[in-house]
Amino acid sequence: MKQVTVLGATGGVGYALTKELLSRGIEVVAFARTKSKLTALFGEEKKVKLISGNVLNETDLIEAIRGSDAVYHAVNFPYQQWEKKQMVFLNRLIALAENINISLILCDNIYAYGDKDSYVAETSKKEPSTKKGNIRLEMEQRLLESTIPTLIVHLPDLYGPNAVNTLLHETLRNAVIGKKANYIGCPTVEREFLYTLDAAKAIVELSLRSRVYNQVWNVSGVLIRGKDLFQLIRRETRTTKEFRVVKKRMIQFLGIFSPQMRELVEMMYLTERPVYLNGEKLAKELDSWLTTSFKIGLRETIDGLRNESIHTL
Repeated sequence: MKQVTVLGATGGVGYALTKELLSRGIEVVAFARTKSKLTALFGEEKKVKLISGNVLNETDLIEAIRGSDAVYHAVNFPYQQWEKKQMVFLNRLIALAENINISLILCDNIYAYGDKDSYVAETSKKEPSTKKGNIRLEMEQRLLESTIPTLIVHLPDLYGPNAVNTLLHETLRNAVIGKKANYIGCPTVEREFLYTLDAAKAIVELSLRSRVYNQVWNVSGVLIRGKDLFQLIRRETRTTKEFRVVKKRMIQFLGIFSPQMRELVEMMYLTERPVYLNGEKLAKELDSWLTTSFKIGLRETIDGLRNESIHTL
């Protein structure tokens, strides 16, 4: 691939994808809503074209994907906009991709698998238990029914540089600046987290192999309990503050005032009965595949947050 487009390039996964693609010498069109943020993140990079616009505007979208061999869909709509925007955007993107015959890679989550409380492989039956899970399954089915080469890559909870829309971001940010940090979920339950830079490496490597298209892929992460995570965060940030555990009842209360929190309620089962991704298929395809240890990934993420805090003082 000579040129590709990353839609949602300023988000956690989009940022990591853009960096990974550029590191491989691939020209990237980085597309996002805010030009100033694109410039701040990628302004000093070579082989990158920065385009700002609205992904729901067809003219903006055509400009973003024109001349590219593949499009990476890393757009992250707020939960409260999913029903109105997810399928409208995807259908428009597929129609444009079919018209110019380019590949489409979807950075997906685990919602479509439903309330499994177990490890799930790509062949596991998808039985969504939430409206957002149903939307993600509809997106997957629509892509696989299209006539374009497509990849659907499932990712667990994420953390990493610039990954500000993740459950762990506020926990880490507050710990870095010496505030009491919230942790959403049960501290004694193991959760699966994936470093965004690892996610990007796996997605890009798959996207460069034509034989793996028109399939679903899982990228597994690292399992850790909340209470063990707290110890790692204390060690890396040297915070003396306690962690506040936030469970479903509190999210329900906050939902009275916040549409985003109100939409988060139905996904809280994942913090109590997590779905873990079986990554055996990926490991067989990428025989040298290794994930970053949580200790190292956490340290690099915290270093980034610490630098951001210094620059905003």
